[in-house]
Amino acid sequence: MKRLGFVFFILISTSGFAQYQYYENGLKEYKAENYDKAIILFTQYFLKPGREAKTDVEVYYYRGLSFFKKEDYKRTIGDLNESIALGHPNKGNIHWFLAQSNMKLGLYGQAVNEYSQAIPVLSGDKATHSKLLYERALAYEKLADYDLARKDLQAAAKLTPSDRAIQQELKNVGTAATTTQPKTVSNSPSDRPAEYIQPQPDKTPPPQKEVSQPVNTPVVVSTATSLAQIYAGEKRYALVIGNSNYTKEVGPLKNPVNDATDVAKELENSNFEVQLITNATYIQMREAMRKFHQKLSGGPRDQTVGLFYYAGHGVQYEDENYLVPVDAIVKYEDDIVRMCFPAQRMVLSSMENSNSRMNIVVLDACRNNPFPATSRSVSSGLAEMKKARGSFIAYATAPGSVASDGSGRNGLYTQELLKALRKPGLTIEQVFKEVRLNVMRLSGDRQNTWDSSNIVGDFYFKFN
Repeated sequence: MKRLGFVFFILISTSGFAQYQYYENGLKEYKAENYDKAIILFTQYFLKPGREAKTDVEVYYYRGLSFFKKEDYKRTIGDLNESIALGHPNKGNIHWFLAQSNMKLGLYGQAVNEYSQAIPVLSGDKATHSKLLYERALAYEKLADYDLARKDLQAAAKLTPSDRAIQQELKNVGTAATTTQPKTVSNSPSDRPAEYIQPQPDKTPPPQKEVSQPVNTPVVVSTATSLAQIYAGEKRYALVIGNSNYTKEVGPLKNPVNDATDVAKELENSNFEVQLITNATYIQMREAMRKFHQKLSGGPRDQTVGLFYYAGHGVQYEDENYLVPVDAIVKYEDDIVRMCFPAQRMVLSSMENSNSRMNIVVLDACRNNPFPATSRSVSSGLAEMKKARGSFIAYATAPGSVASDGSGRNGLYTQELLKALRKPGLTIEQVFKEVRLNVMRLSGDRQNTWDSSNIVGDFYFKFN
């Protein structure tokens, strides 16, 4: 047993070392200005489990900078936000990169927010502080907030009175010269925040400052193509269920069949092999789950992704979420366990016990309790499920909350999910953040979507 344990330890250590090599090699390519190759290597780092998680912060940081050098600002924002969330020490400059990325995308309000977070951190250097104020003023001008723009320009002029660009902008702010042809932040090396080379995780001296380099103009291969190459061997399987035709006692629903049909079509456009069933009985749901599990178990280990989508009635009973088949007849509490489909025990656990590297579960089932007779024991909405290995679980509303059925073809949640799924280059986290933002906006903040995750690695529904 001791020998086996030692062999197991060696295998884990070797796997972790191989993952770390992707980071090291990616960093070398980044320093050599081979940003496409760096992106590929950094992405490969995330693909397999068993890595040193403490290195993630650096990989997100340098992949984000690589995207920035390639002028792929949406991916820049996604990765640099992850690096901040993980506690990267170069926080001030990261906010500056984020501000410039948002400016390039025309997201001027968000750019102002990022500049406002960068300024307190980087204000120790007068020239840097002045440049940040000047750039934030340009963002304010884009928003037609000329008073705040003028205030920033006046402060910048005091810090660097010899700066002609600031003086000229101060003269023109709010006039036709700025309103007809507003300026944008330059992407030249001299106008970018400084970058830092972080030491290897097993060494802890302070970070070294790296001199910014010009953007590399020759393109080896496009980023979108590179991502498609990285995930070329990935197998994607989805089980999509939509239940609408419930009995009068349970309450029929308008949208779920439409929701499931539209989601299935969109997933097929994202290279999923989809099994779609609508108005399913308990036996049909169980049989579909068995076939789904076979697909996931037969896929290549660490290159298989499973997605389960359900729209219809759902109930929370004794800390388990149950999906309601169309043939469910529930008059007493124990009928729920016998007649309904347990999401944690029969969906998530089944996906976990397969070759899937990532298990995505989407539940648009947070409607009112369909079984009034059991109202004392059945809670509103759904419970937050215990996360299985490599799982991303998304709910139409926050745990314990409910959402009404939609008035159009799709429910509000799935309507916004379909839009987000069609956007190329977004990670799974970015897709569901966009869904949340739009659902909250369209519902007047009454419906707050929810997701929980312990996934490792990245996943993109669409590469280009």
